[in-house]
Amino acid sequence: MKTKLKYGISAYSGTIDEITFSSYDNGRICIARKWVMPTLSDNNVELGSVSKNLSQIYSECSEEYKSDLRTYAYLYRTQNKEAGKLAPNSYCHFIKQFYAFRDANEATVDLKTLSLGDLTSLFPEITSIAQAVEAGYLPSVVGAELLTASM
Repeated sequence: MKTKLKYGISAYSGTIDEITFSSYDNGRICIARKWVMPTLSDNNVELGSVSKNLSQIYSECSEEYKSDLRTYAYLYRTQNKEAGKLAPNSYCHFIKQFYAFRDANEATVDLKTLSLGDLTSLFPEITSIAQAVEAGYLPSVVGAELLTASM
């Protein structure tokens, strides 16, 4: 149903109690509907397993590597400005490189079972930002070749 809000608020996006609000047409239209718990699919379970594993790998990475990742995200943000879009943060780039890595090595890489030990011993081309950019797992930015801290 189309919704009218008080206090000069034209639109709202989010969920309050049992109602989900959606904003459309740059805030000129607000639609409300009853909140429904989505059903889990096999894809949801797969993405959850991969996300948990990549989060575990990220938590085991060195602080120097995480600092290089933040520097890379800053360089990317300043060199690739897209109007009206937020630039990805460092963790987004971390996840993005692993999906590109998986796509390039589908026969041997399973993101649900990959470990930091596997990466350092079997796949050194992804263990630093400079190497990941060189291998094509991350977009190239000026200065990425200096980000050599290992995971």
